[in-house]
Order: sequence, then C-alpha cells, then structure tokens
Amino acid sequence: MPTSLLRVGVVFGGASGEHDVSIRSATTVIRGLSDPIHQERFKVIPIYIDREGRWWPESVAQQVLDQGRALAAEELPEPLPAPGLRQIPVDANSIDVWYPVLHGPNGEDGTVQGLFTLMQQPFVGSGVLGSAVGMDKLAMKAAFAAAGIPQVPYLGLNASELQDPELLERLLNRLENDLGYPCFVKPANLGSSVGISKVRNRDELLEGLHQAARLDPRVVVEQGVNARELECAVLGRSTLKSSVVGEVRFDSDWYDYETKYTEGLSHTLIPAPLPASVTQHIQAMAIRACRAVHAYGQARVDVFYNEEEGHIWLNEINTLPGFTSQSMYPTLWEASGIGLPQLVAELVESARE
Repeated sequence: MPTSLLRVGVVFGGASGEHDVSIRSATTVIRGLSDPIHQERFKVIPIYIDREGRWWPESVAQQVLDQGRALAAEELPEPLPAPGLRQIPVDANSIDVWYPVLHGPNGEDGTVQGLFTLMQQPFVGSGVLGSAVGMDKLAMKAAFAAAGIPQVPYLGLNASELQDPELLERLLNRLENDLGYPCFVKPANLGSSVGISKVRNRDELLEGLHQAARLDPRVVVEQGVNARELECAVLGRSTLKSSVVGEVRFDSDWYDYETKYTEGLSHTLIPAPLPASVTQHIQAMAIRACRAVHAYGQARVDVFYNEEEGHIWLNEINTLPGFTSQSMYPTLWEASGIGLPQLVAELVESARE
C-alpha cells in the first residue's frame, strides 16, 4: 500500500436525534472516498459515536456500517465506558484529515469542530462559528437579518416562557396576531425536520410549542407561506461556488421527516424549472448566506419562492448537509458536473487549504 495515502477519519453516528441519518450519510461519503479512482489517494478510517456519545474504533464502526443501523448497548464491547467522549479511539497522529458526518447537536453545532480545532488538525466543513450559528435557527436568522437577506416573518422564544400562564397567554396572542395560521413551530437546534409542527389553530400551536420545547430550550415560530421549496448547494473554502438549483416536490402537507427520508414520498426536479434570473438570484443568495454566518467547505441553502408575487425568502442554511441516497447536496453537485467521488475529494482538499 502506498505510503502517500491521505488518512481520512470519517466520524459518524452521534448523540443526536439524527443518529440514523448520519449512518446513512457516512455510508455514502465512504463509498465516494473508496471509489477505485481514489485507491492510491485516500485511506478511510471510520469512527463511530454511539447514541450516548461514546467514541468507538474502526472495528465497531465497520460493524455499524455493515449492518446499516445503530448498535444496541448489548452489542457494544464491554465493559461500557461512561457516556461521552473519554478518549479518541485512534492515535490522532494517524489521521491527516477529519471528516465529520454528523447531523444535529453534538456534531453539527460547533462542538466537534471545536475539538478538532483544539487538536490543531484539519477537518471538513465550517469552523466553530459557522457551525454554531448555522445550527441555531435564531442565531442564524439574526445573522441573515443583519446581512439584509429577506426571510419569512418569525418570532423566537425561550421554552421557559411556556411555564408561566400569564406569559404564555401573551405569547399565544402575539404569535396569532403577528404570524397567524398556518405557522411552523421548530426547535432552534435540530435538523432533518425533527420536532417541527405545522399548526393551524391555538390548540395545535400550544401542542407544537410544548413538543419543540421538550427538544430544545429555544424555539422559533415561522409564518407559513405559499411557496415552492428550492435548494442550492455551496462548495469551497477561500472561493465559494454554488450548484444548480433544485426543487423538492411532495404530496404531503409539508416536507416533514417521514417525507424527507422515505423513498417515494417526495421527488426532486434538478435543475428546478425556473427563469434564469431567479436561478442566478438564488445562487447568489446561497453564497451570501454562507458569508453571513461564516460557513465554508460545504453547505446546503434552502429558500422559498412565491412565483406569483416574485418573492424569494431565505429559509435556512445547513452546514453539514445529508449525504443519503435521498439527499439533495450530492445530487445537486452531480447535476452540476461534480460526481460523488470528486465531490468528497474536493471537500477533503478544502479542509487542507
């Protein structure tokens, strides 16, 4: 085996509600890095983080990848260490580039990025700031507002406000007056549509607020708009480039977790049927969004487009987008002329810039 192989530590799983999605994403990333065209370029070292935050070496990680699912506690080597990161299960000097494939809290939010930064080792994707701001929907929206990027009307709140009956009544009145129905209630720090509710009346609003508050101490409520859902991928570090624009279409009421990750419940149009001027506007908006939160490496930017009125609103940025077979990020780049093996290689190279 050539000694010049670049050793890539692919970290996946994680102590978040998106653990299963991470396993599927890692499978795709590793397939790209292991493509025959890279046989003399990369050596992949998978590292698994279980649901309790314990880090496991390649032998356990490979078992998870082979089975395509999380391992139960009794399937993990014993004795089980205490939850959380106690030690990195590889010699850090044996990794040239870290490739986190983690979704949600404890992986996409700047925590792992901070660890790699302290280790002074290169890693794929945004740094601490871009990851943290891109993960927290309220911080993200504040950054977009400061950059003058249009968004749908929204309000943020703390979960503690739901405990005081008087505060809660005022909050419900304000949400109804300022946003109306339907609206969307979201935990501030979860992705993949986890914990999101579309609500149409006060009872549903109250239920949605409590559901989101159980998952996150910060909650965002957004006005519902009649719009097409469009996505654009961004790639690069010192220089950012944007992909073609894609559209997600679905028959369900909205793009929830089940619709997002179940074969056949949604389909994509890539490139999206749009006037050239709208496509160019969205591509430029995607790069503006990355710069507003200091995101780089990889990002997927989601926008709403109301073609009747010509409105384009930035929805959100995802600094560690999914890489599953249904995921838009690799699919958008495939349609832009960058296939999976080239895409993951460019991401690894961006980490070394």
